[in-house]
Amino acid sequence: MSVTHPFRCLFAKVPPPPRRPLRRTFHNTTRLHVRPSPKHPSIKASDLGLIREDGKARDARLTAEDLPLFSDRDKAALAKRYTPAQIAAIEAGEAAVDPQDLVEQGAMREDSMRLKYLDDLSKIHPVVDKRVRAPEENYDLNLRFKTEHELLEDLGSFITDGYTSHEKSAEEQEKMKSRLDWIKFMDNNRLTVGKEEAERNPYTYLAPAIPKLKILKPKTADDEDMDAATRRLMRQTGFDARQIRRFRVKILVTHRVVNQTRLGKIQSIYSLAVAGNGKGLLGIGEGKSAENHEANTQARNAAVRNMQPIPMYESRTIFGDVKGKVSATEVELMTRPPGFGVRCQSLIFEMCRCAGIQDLAARVSRSRNHMNTVKATLQALLSQRLPEEIARARGRKLVD
Repeated sequence: MSVTHPFRCLFAKVPPPPRRPLRRTFHNTTRLHVRPSPKHPSIKASDLGLIREDGKARDARLTAEDLPLFSDRDKAALAKRYTPAQIAAIEAGEAAVDPQDLVEQGAMREDSMRLKYLDDLSKIHPVVDKRVRAPEENYDLNLRFKTEHELLEDLGSFITDGYTSHEKSAEEQEKMKSRLDWIKFMDNNRLTVGKEEAERNPYTYLAPAIPKLKILKPKTADDEDMDAATRRLMRQTGFDARQIRRFRVKILVTHRVVNQTRLGKIQSIYSLAVAGNGKGLLGIGEGKSAENHEANTQARNAAVRNMQPIPMYESRTIFGDVKGKVSATEVELMTRPPGFGVRCQSLIFEMCRCAGIQDLAARVSRSRNHMNTVKATLQALLSQRLPEEIARARGRKLVD
């Protein structure tokens, strides 16, 4: 053994520790050591008044202790904007309200039976609430309207009331009858003779109003000129003629095809159309005929008949990236953020326009056949996986 061997071991370099293998992340969340520190410091619960003096947590619900009276500082601030009489009225109103009522009745309900709107239930809403019928005792069989003579007597008694006193001066008598008194007289003066409840809150035997039914629209010149194919389409889909006319229909592919028979070559026109309502419905249809117009009509009607709902995220794009394949044509559709637009070839652009998709990117690989491109795009749009389906498959609950 060499004598220098211990010295070589002593002054040898220490080998570095083995490197950790790189781990691939399968989510978009930033790792902990990369996340930036918060800009603002954390706020303590004691600064928000959520902890009592004894160190225990304060109840989130309102208590009578949380409703103090006006302090001297509050009164000084009110004195800058209100008169002493107004401040006294404000203090009297605050003193008249029991704090316990605010604690019990002023808290917001959090149960499942709470109302969908803010209402203190002090008034009957004519749309939301059901009208309360008056009792049957309010009905008066001998109720009649007052005559002109009786109405003039009521008006005369209102005018002459207070003016017969000779002890009051003319100025005091003018102040007695103001505009407000006249409005009160017009609002409270009765127009009938009989039970007062029969006029103020009458009882009625009438049934509630019958809902209005749609009146059959008479036939017009457009209905008479409608062909049999359009009438059959209306019966099959349930859409009326106005809705069918509002659909966006586009002929995407049209070319001549030949069928070889024993009698020779028979030529015809092939058409492929796409239809949609711009709000999530999309369908494609094919037509074939000897005439170009007849083939286009068949394709349009078939596209309207085959419309299906397309899932859309935020009513503008699709859920994630999807792929579709028909024969040798492969289409890949990719979701994009708001404002990106529809950046793809013309056939997919027209389909997105009919469906109402506003942000999308697409890539067509391998074959660029127009007919297969349209069919592969529809197949990709219908193969989207919704978040609800993914959560159900994983045994989870979807939380917004």
